[in-house]
Amino acid sequence: MATPTTAPNGGAFPGPGVPGQGFPGSGFPGSGLPAAGGPGQLSEPEPAPAPPPRKQWSGFGLLGPRRQRHEVPPEQFESLALPIGDDGIVIGADGQGQPAVLGLHRPTPFNVLLVGGLWTAQVIGLRAVATGARVTVETGRQQMWTTLAQAANNNQQCITLHDVGRVPPQGASVSSPVLVIRDAGMRPPRGRVTAAPWQSVLTLLPYLSPVAPRLMENAGLVGVQRVSPDEAQQIGRIMGLPTVDVSALSTLADGVTLWCTRHARLYVATQPTDAESGLLGAPRRMD
Repeated sequence: MATPTTAPNGGAFPGPGVPGQGFPGSGFPGSGLPAAGGPGQLSEPEPAPAPPPRKQWSGFGLLGPRRQRHEVPPEQFESLALPIGDDGIVIGADGQGQPAVLGLHRPTPFNVLLVGGLWTAQVIGLRAVATGARVTVETGRQQMWTTLAQAANNNQQCITLHDVGRVPPQGASVSSPVLVIRDAGMRPPRGRVTAAPWQSVLTLLPYLSPVAPRLMENAGLVGVQRVSPDEAQQIGRIMGLPTVDVSALSTLADGVTLWCTRHARLYVATQPTDAESGLLGAPRRMD
């Protein structure tokens, strides 16, 4: 038997002598010509098979092209990180001129104590509203907050004022964070509304008072503006401040605050925007 050879189209031709195979016009698959019929006749070409119908998803039309999924392995997740700063309220600039951010909106309770002036507390309140938070002010001097609340609300209850001890539950949530500012004098009573998830409490003390040590112990962050040398010594003992910072507390300029914990310290200068200056005036320590 003759050895098979390879056809130009990749098929195997049987050897000669086998009728109807291996020659042009024989209808061999891939030859491109129709198969022979009866004498002197050519058979009609077979129609190409119709493509199978595409499946449909109810309500979603035809299936799209099948492609590989775009996936990133866990070890490459850090390469997708965005270079953004901390989340919070810009309360001023540090000694290097970089923005200082106060992270008030947290999923855990957060207490802040500010030993300073009303002006700084009101700037913080305005900037909290600008981030989408609601601000509740508990105060015994509503006349000092009325103009600010009217300017900030603009047909919405962004800042609400309440008498001391009369703050209702706020219903804070991740989509509606709340800042409670307690402006209740030198001896603020224990508040009915306390710090909670997405609800921070900022207590304002004009000067150091007998309740200040307790408030400092419970605060996650303490801000101190210009105080007397004796008050600076007491704050230094409670917060564990170095001597250089204790000495500086009695010489701070208006609008400058030392924000500190027992492990970190940062001097911040708060400069008002044009709108804040028009509403609140220039930075000042005294009310």
